[in-house]
Amino acid sequence: MKKRQQVGARRSERSSDNGMITNTSSSSSSCTVMNVRYGECQKNHAANIGGYAVDGCREFMASGEEGTAASLRCAACTCHRNFHRREVDYEVVCECPSPSSNGR
Repeated sequence: MKKRQQVGARRSERSSDNGMITNTSSSSSSCTVMNVRYGECQKNHAANIGGYAVDGCREFMASGEEGTAASLRCAACTCHRNFHRREVDYEVVCECPSPSSNGR
């Protein structure tokens, strides 16, 4: 059995409401915007008979409103969101002081 190694970055603050991660440990202000998208369904519908078959659902579409139990089910294939491939994009936004604001 193989061991999995987790690699992560340490963040000082995290706001789960808007997907922004703010780093307050340095003198310059910066934040990382995390965009999460769920791609194709990877549920193996033939696992109980020893085969491999996916349904072909290309993208997760929530069945209900945000914050409800229905929002975790796909409207196209009725699978839970966890069966869909998760794609995370990070965008680093730096707010650096301009040279004219140094007082020179």
